[in-house]
Amino acid sequence: MRLPLVGSTLGLLSSAGLVAAQTYTNCNPLKKTCPADPALGKSASYDFTEGSSSDFTATGSPAYGSDGAEFTVAKQGDAPLIQSNWYIMFGHVEYVIKAAPGTGIVSSAVLQSDDLDEIDWEWLGGNDELVQTNYFGKGDTSTYNRGATHNDPGNHDGFHTYTVDWTSSQIVWQIDGTTVRVLTPETADTDQYPQTPMVVKVGIWAGGDPSNPQGTIDWAGGTTDYNDGPYTMYLKSLKVTDYSTGTSYSYSGESGDWTSITANGGKVNGNIGADTMTSIQSAPTVTSTVASIPIPWSGTHRETNTFTTPDVWPWVATGSSTAMPWTYSGSGHVQPPTAASVSEHFLPPFTMDSDRC
Repeated sequence: MRLPLVGSTLGLLSSAGLVAAQTYTNCNPLKKTCPADPALGKSASYDFTEGSSSDFTATGSPAYGSDGAEFTVAKQGDAPLIQSNWYIMFGHVEYVIKAAPGTGIVSSAVLQSDDLDEIDWEWLGGNDELVQTNYFGKGDTSTYNRGATHNDPGNHDGFHTYTVDWTSSQIVWQIDGTTVRVLTPETADTDQYPQTPMVVKVGIWAGGDPSNPQGTIDWAGGTTDYNDGPYTMYLKSLKVTDYSTGTSYSYSGESGDWTSITANGGKVNGNIGADTMTSIQSAPTVTSTVASIPIPWSGTHRETNTFTTPDVWPWVATGSSTAMPWTYSGSGHVQPPTAASVSEHFLPPFTMDSDRC
C-alpha cells in the first residue's frame, strides 16, 4: 500500500473526491534521470515521545505525546504520516507501534524506493489479532500472491516491535523478535525482489472511506464510520541501521537491480557487518500465514499495463481494464472479480501529470 509524500498531493486527492492513501514518487529513476537520494549511511535511533525529528517530513499534522507520534483519522480525508528525509540501501528497521482501531482504518509502516520497490507492515483497524506483510517490486502487481497475514494479538491494545531486516539475500519480518516471514530473491516473484534505496514511511488512512472503490473498502474490513472516531495510531520509536555507507545513492541504467546502485562517497553493503538491533532467528522455510483473510486485491498498485499509472494510490483507471478489486464470498474468502462487476468498482476518471511518474 502507499502513503502520500506531500501535502499538495493530499489536497489534490481530496478535491477530486478521493481519500488519500499511500504512495507518491517525485521522480522514478527507471523512467528518467533523477537527483541522487540522500543516504542515512549509519545507525540512528528516534524517540518520538520526545517530539518530532527534523530527519522526517510530516504530512497531515501528526501530533506528539507521551506515547510518541500520533497519527489520527478524525474526518474524511485525514491521512497523516511521516517520511524520512534519508534513504537506506539495505538495512535493519525496528518500529515500536500501537496500531489504530476502527473499521476500515489502515495503519502502515512502509519501506519504499523511488522506483516503487516496497516492504510493508499493515494493520486493519477492525482486527486486533492480525497483521499483514507484503512486498512489491517496481510497483508491479501483475500477480496478487505476495501478501501474508500473521498472528499479532493485541496490536490495538499495546505496543509491539515490528522489524524488517533487508539485505541482497533475504528480507526477514519479525514481531517482538520472533520471525514470522522470510523472503529471498529465489522465493520472490520473478524480478520482484525489493533492492533499491528506500525511505521509511509511517502513517494512517481510511481504506474504508465511503468514496473508495468497493474493493478497497472490502480489503480494509468495511466502511469507516467517522462518528465512531477519532482513530489513532502511535509510533513510539524507530531504530534504523543503513547497511550501506556514503552521502547519497544514485541509479545507473534502468534495471532497478541493486548492483546498479552507486553509494556516493561510500559503498553499497559497506556497513553490512553492523550489529543488528534484534537478533535474526532461524528463518522459517514457509511463510507464516493465517487462512481466509483478505490480502491484496487487483488494484493495490497497478491493475494492468493498458494505461498510464498515476503516482498515488488508490487510483482509478482512465482506460479500459478487466482487472478489478476482489470481493468477499460470504464465507470469509476473497473472490476474484468478474468482468460484469467492472463498472461498479471504478470511480470517475482521475489523471495526473505523467511526467511525475
